[in-house]
Amino acid sequence: MHTGELVGLLIVTLLPTLFLLYMAKRFFSFREKQLEVQAANAAEKAAQYATNKTELEQRVRVLEQIVTDRGADTAAQIEALRAPRLSAQDEIN
Repeated sequence: MHTGELVGLLIVTLLPTLFLLYMAKRFFSFREKQLEVQAANAAEKAAQYATNKTELEQRVRVLEQIVTDRGADTAAQIEALRAPRLSAQDEIN
């Protein structure tokens, strides 16, 4: 094999190989950034769901307390819960 053939072989094989490696590196870097953005979005949604879940659990606790309370003040508690809504509606009207 002559020197010219060796140089030609290196050019024909080495340059495309280096180019493919460079493109693969860029692709995987881009894909990694995409996954980081998706993970951040998923974490934000999870935090929103956790907040919403906590609020719903508090409301269910109040309802359970009202339902299980067989005392005479059940109606008063229900009216106390309605009172802020009525006053807010009165302000609008």
